[in-house]
Amino acid sequence: QVQVVESGGGLVQVGGSLRLSCAASGSTFSVTTMGWYRQAPENQRELVARIFSGGSRNYADSVKGRFTISRDNAKNTVYLQMNSLKPEDTARYYCNVKTSNFGDYWGQGTQVTVSS
Repeated sequence: QVQVVESGGGLVQVGGSLRLSCAASGSTFSVTTMGWYRQAPENQRELVARIFSGGSRNYADSVKGRFTISRDNAKNTVYLQMNSLKPEDTARYYCNVKTSNFGDYWGQGTQVTVSS
């Protein structure tokens, strides 16, 4: 089992920045991909960014050039640096952790609100 806890959300003005953190604990020796998803009211949950165990990254087109995902394997933590935030980035952001034995774990989410 892996426990996932996000932090770092909040209220920010348009053009501002936030950094989200996600710490995994428990059976972290088997962690592979770590990623961030988001869900706005009445929308489906969507991928924002993910980073694979080898270090390669994927980003949603809507955040390319503005968001950066990184991970610290020693701390079992993944980060999402969000710059140039827009109102459409407002959503609840969820951390996802996958493991080599097909585990798929989610945190409770952290709210990001971008005000204009």
